[in-house]
Amino acid sequence: MQRLYDFLRRHPTGVDSFWALLLLGFSALVLAEESGHESPVMLFNVGLCVVIALRRRMPVKMMLLATAIGIAQLIVIQPTIANFAMLVIIYTVASGTSVSRWAARFALAGAIVGPALAAWRLGSVSDTRNIWEALFVTVMFAVPFILAWVLGDSIRTRRAYWAQLEEKAARLEKERETQSQIAVAAERARIARELHDVVAHNVSVMVVQADGGAYVLDTAPDQARQALETISGTGRQALAEMRRLLGVLRTGEQPEGGEYVPQPGVEQLTDLIDQVRGAGLPVDFRVEGDPRPLPSSVELTAYRIVQEALTNTRKHGGSEVAATVRLSYKDDELGLLVEDDGRGAQHELYEEGGSDGLGHGLIGMRERVGMVGGSLEAGPRQGGGFRIGAVLPLKPER
Repeated sequence: MQRLYDFLRRHPTGVDSFWALLLLGFSALVLAEESGHESPVMLFNVGLCVVIALRRRMPVKMMLLATAIGIAQLIVIQPTIANFAMLVIIYTVASGTSVSRWAARFALAGAIVGPALAAWRLGSVSDTRNIWEALFVTVMFAVPFILAWVLGDSIRTRRAYWAQLEEKAARLEKERETQSQIAVAAERARIARELHDVVAHNVSVMVVQADGGAYVLDTAPDQARQALETISGTGRQALAEMRRLLGVLRTGEQPEGGEYVPQPGVEQLTDLIDQVRGAGLPVDFRVEGDPRPLPSSVELTAYRIVQEALTNTRKHGGSEVAATVRLSYKDDELGLLVEDDGRGAQHELYEEGGSDGLGHGLIGMRERVGMVGGSLEAGPRQGGGFRIGAVLPLKPER
């Protein structure tokens, strides 16, 4: 049954043609019992059946054809059973969402004027004794056609309403997909920044230790062994952090240890600086103000800024470089200052975050600071070296 219904919906013209042929057959049976007037009446019947067959494919043209046939019938006074097509075309034009409004108004005018003219022309009105009877007869002729138009107009309004709902639903679905894509892109960017910070810092430490170990391998085996131990520990730490980051990409999976490693914060800065010192970079670390709990986003941002700044110091500062790290707790903000006395970085590595594509670390810093509503300054310091300063606002808890 459903297949038949779907087939009929896909072939509306075929369905209308079937009803047109059925109406033409009834009209022919009625004509067979009458004598005279067969030729013009049959032409009217054929024309009205064509209106039925093509009403959904060409509604406006079929309305005009029905109007012409109706006028011709008024002239020769030959109504037929096929005039039922007048009701159908009025309903079709009124219900069509793609039909012009002038056509719908024309159909309404025809529904009102046409039956009245037909009643008068056929003598139903002129034979009545008073005006009230004539008015009643006229109304009785017009009511079916007006009801057909009203029904069609209500169907058109309902179709337009549902079309708007479907369009709105499609638009909302598209917006949700766009928001999902934006969220995925943002998450990928965040993970890329985390991976960059983890890999750049730890690999830098490992490279420095490997170079130092190779240099003293023959003359100081103990120092070479210590360098290898540092490389091993740094590599394990990098793998642990990378597992934590990649874990967010897996749905419903957790590492063997149970939960993922927590995000690093300001409390882990001491371990980070000890690791950097062990890699051969002297660092003076000081905390100013009263330490207190901070938002996790601010803590992670502060940790990554210090990590990236010290990584850049090892990369670009030279062999005899030393660094200073200041962490300042204030009432409504957290201040960070990382300076070194090395040879600094090339201008293109910090201008606009690395316009040549090499300064991805500084780009990540600016993005991180911007996400928490802070500000970042990076550039050469007076007297030589490089300076990175950041201010991270602390939103008071409510």
